[in-house]
Amino acid sequence: MNDFFASVGLLGWKPLLGTLVLPPGPLLLLVLWGAWLIGRRRAGGWPLVLLSLGCLWAMCTSLVGDGLTQWLTRPPQALDSTQIARLNRAPHTAIVVLGAGQRRFAREYGSADLKPMTVDRLRYGAWLARQTNLPLAYSGGLAHASLPGPTEAEIAKRVLERDFGSRLRWAENKSRDTNENAIFTVALLRDEGIEQIVLVTHGFHQRRALAGFQRAIDKAGMRIAVVPAPMGLNASGPIGFGDFLPTAEGFVATRLALHEWLGRLAGA
Repeated sequence: MNDFFASVGLLGWKPLLGTLVLPPGPLLLLVLWGAWLIGRRRAGGWPLVLLSLGCLWAMCTSLVGDGLTQWLTRPPQALDSTQIARLNRAPHTAIVVLGAGQRRFAREYGSADLKPMTVDRLRYGAWLARQTNLPLAYSGGLAHASLPGPTEAEIAKRVLERDFGSRLRWAENKSRDTNENAIFTVALLRDEGIEQIVLVTHGFHQRRALAGFQRAIDKAGMRIAVVPAPMGLNASGPIGFGDFLPTAEGFVATRLALHEWLGRLAGA
């Protein structure tokens, strides 16, 4: 599906399509439909409105958000101390951090900055690089439909040096999505003798990212092993009353889980 959008030049419409398909868009449209039916005094208006609002409430709870994350995205386990020790100074190995968006202008810094989710990935990548003494790469350009400006990789390089006292060995700055992260990063590392990639991204994104990198590696006719290094994983625990209440975090988790699931189905 992603290849089809690329072939007909519709990749730039992906943000709009996501708005129409992902919550709260469809549920709000159903509410409007129900309101129209009520205004016309036709049957089914109130049940449609109540059903839509009930679904919206559920999608805003951490119970549904965390449940969908585990069920739909199946995050891998985090690297343990033994695996990290095994990666220490591993030959022909690079740590690759995938971008997750930028802020066009942060007033507190007086320049463009990375979104919090991106900073979290970069932070873990920098920490992992210190633990393993491996070189660090970052992949991220400008997302689809973005305005011209500095790329994520350029901002990440500055943030890494300024805030973490570390440096990037490689900066891939042309990619617009996960598929292109994989394609351009594999091409960048192809001539560097890299035989193993430690892939840093959020747990919910890891399966789709791994699939994209494997497709890019196969297409390039290379032999590169990819080690998942998920971060931002949810801690399991007993269900409490708060898990049934709507929160911003619950809604974000639900939307991200559905986004990743649909992305994997579309081959994006």
